[in-house]
Amino acid sequence: MLNLSIVMFRAFLLFLLFQDPTVSIASPQTGMTLRGQVEILGTMDVPNFASAELAFGFVDAAGNASNPADAWFIIQTFPQPKVDSPLAVWDTTSVTDGDYNLRLRVRLQDGSFQDSVVTGVKIRNDLPEPTVTPTDDLQPISSAVAPPTNVPATPTRAVFVQPTSLPSNPAALTTSQVYATFGRGAFIALGLFVILSFLLRLRKD
Repeated sequence: MLNLSIVMFRAFLLFLLFQDPTVSIASPQTGMTLRGQVEILGTMDVPNFASAELAFGFVDAAGNASNPADAWFIIQTFPQPKVDSPLAVWDTTSVTDGDYNLRLRVRLQDGSFQDSVVTGVKIRNDLPEPTVTPTDDLQPISSAVAPPTNVPATPTRAVFVQPTSLPSNPAALTTSQVYATFGRGAFIALGLFVILSFLLRLRKD
C-alpha cells in the first residue's frame, strides 16, 4: 500500500511539472495593418510566474529584426499573470510607419523566461484607409421625373427572411478544456488523498 501511494504521488508531481504552459499573443496577428489605438490581447498562464513585459521592435527592409539584442521598446509591464484578456492599448501614432515585431516575454522565478513573438505587423497611420471606388460601368441616375403611368397594381408575395445564426460565444468552454480542468482537479484530489494516507500510515507506524 505504501509503495502504491509513493508511485501515485510521484505521478502527480510529474503531471504538475510537465503540464503545457501558455504564453501567447492572440491579437494582433502576423501581417495585420494597424492604425491608431490598438488593443493587444494575450495570455501568460505559466507556473512560477515572476513578471512579464510587452514590447515592440523595428523590422528592417529585409524583414529582419534590427539589433534584436537591445532593440525592444517596452509597451507594458505586468507584475501578475493574465489569461485570455487585454494586455495593453498600443498607441501606434507615437511610432513611425513601418513593420514591427511584438514580443510578450514572461520571466520565471528561476531566472529563465518564455517568449511569444508576432512578426511583421504593419503600422500605416500616414496612409489613408482603403475605400471602395465606383466602377465606370455605373450609369448616372437621371433627375428628371417620369410622368405617372396607369399601370395596374400587381399583388406582392410575402418574403420570409431566414433567421441568421448568432455568432459563437467566444467565452464558451470547449469539451477539451472542460476535460482538462476536470482531469487537473482529479489529479489534485488524488494527490491530496495520497499525501493524507501516507501521513496516516507514518503516524500508525
